[in-house]
Amino acid sequence: MLVAFSVTPLGAGEDVGELVAEAVRVVRASGLPNRTDAMFTTVEGEWDEVMAVVKAATEAVAARAPRVSLVLKADLRPGVTDAMTKKVESVERYLSGG
Repeated sequence: MLVAFSVTPLGAGEDVGELVAEAVRVVRASGLPNRTDAMFTTVEGEWDEVMAVVKAATEAVAARAPRVSLVLKADLRPGVTDAMTKKVESVERYLSGG
């Protein structure tokens, strides 16, 4: 499965980059395939392992913020691996006329 999620600390001031970095650090340490962009971090793996990473990342932010917002989107497709790369490659192939 793919999970794209965003953890936002609330009540921790205007500059939240340092706290968001704590969540990303947890994701990267998990060893699961992941990618971070300006809006979301995407993680790929099995349900239990991905959700455990999302929970740990959220808890890392919650440890330093009085309130946390979590936005999550999941793509559950049994038997598919490397979806994070293959989905983008498919779109790029269409864009290039292939």
